[in-house]
Amino acid sequence: MPQPYRTLDNLRVALSDCLRFDRGVQVTDPGAFTAKLLDNLVRTAVFAEDPPLRDTARWIIRAAAADLGAHPASIQGLYEAIASGKARGFTVPAHNLRGMIYDKARAIFRAAKALDAGAFIFEISRTEMGYCFVPPAEYSACILGAAVREGHRGPVFIQGDHFQFSAREYFQDPGSVTETIKKATAEALDAGFLNIDIDPSTLVVLDRPTVKEQQRDNYERAAEMTEFIRKRQPAGVDVSVGGEIGEVGKKNSTVEEFEAYFEGYRERWSGKPISKMSVQTGTSHGGVVRPDGTREEAAIDFAVLRDITAACRARGLAGTVQHGASTLPERLFPEFPRHDAVEIHLATEFQRIVLDHPEFPRELRAKLEGWIEETRPPEWKADATKAQNFEKCAKRTWGPFKKELWSLPPAAHEAIVMALEAKFRAIFTHLNVKGTRAIVAEHVKTVPVLPPKPQGL
Repeated sequence: MPQPYRTLDNLRVALSDCLRFDRGVQVTDPGAFTAKLLDNLVRTAVFAEDPPLRDTARWIIRAAAADLGAHPASIQGLYEAIASGKARGFTVPAHNLRGMIYDKARAIFRAAKALDAGAFIFEISRTEMGYCFVPPAEYSACILGAAVREGHRGPVFIQGDHFQFSAREYFQDPGSVTETIKKATAEALDAGFLNIDIDPSTLVVLDRPTVKEQQRDNYERAAEMTEFIRKRQPAGVDVSVGGEIGEVGKKNSTVEEFEAYFEGYRERWSGKPISKMSVQTGTSHGGVVRPDGTREEAAIDFAVLRDITAACRARGLAGTVQHGASTLPERLFPEFPRHDAVEIHLATEFQRIVLDHPEFPRELRAKLEGWIEETRPPEWKADATKAQNFEKCAKRTWGPFKKELWSLPPAAHEAIVMALEAKFRAIFTHLNVKGTRAIVAEHVKTVPVLPPKPQGL
């Protein structure tokens, strides 16, 4: 099993035959670096206890990926092509990887390579970065390491999802909450997250007299955050920024809400706008869990996606984004491209494939269940069954049990990763992203961007 390097000296010696350090990194022996050293380097980027060693490993992965042609990129160019009618007929999957990130990302790159797919995103939300113990620089190192390991060349779309404003905290101290979101956004941009979804939809106040007034705090903060991102984005890059009008799990979104939001947004910000709009269609994050732990099928209104996408494209945006859909039956996935959804966010089903797999170690499953019952995370409910609480709270276990979940027995690991890869292939097929690599290459410009070299190199 791969092991992290223990010291900077160990790291330098191990890499000396494969890498040369100048301004960035030159990979002098790609075969040896990829096959013999990269897995250990990723482990160092994730698990090294010494911060300088950990940060150096993350930087080396990003610099080596750049030298080999795998670059963090903005999907803005593709979404502009979709908005103008130059590209159509597919929905971009955004894969939310809470744990086992490197292995899951490798499976995604393999599935994409097999299907010649280029239109796919890796994402994680701001709150998940906290409770899954995954800061932005670690997430991007895992994704870019996976790209190198699987021979991917070209853009790699890494996205910060739900950079969300807490309504309770915001209406008590709006300035402080906004500054917190800006700080998190800056950290993500520095780590190579060149796609950011702003989410002040929690600030919508439905008892105000007009739709525009209801959306006012939402569009004002979205405009402020767009301006912040535009001033902070790397030279030569237009970060793809997403907005949201319907909080997931609440009432379904309408064209009127989008138009009121976008009118107010453009009054506040006249520069390059958001590229897409997240809406509510009847789903919820994680789905509605029955007492036995299974999920009810959501009553999704696909017309919301189609109608608001039409309104988006009339204003130069690519279209709508669907959240909370990974637990939907696969038979429904072709409906997303049919109804012009530009992007779909997927998380819970990937978690279930891991934790519910018959090869997942029973002893570890018992530990996760015991931790949930003892700790009682925010999603835990006293009147819920044990199965319901596990399904709702399991996402909180990725952080406390990070090492165990990265170190599954070989047979269990292989079976689980194979199941994940089969799921990724199915998703790519249902969403029509098979064969999109060429159109991504046509419309997406990659710009090599590296943070400063760590001391010690």
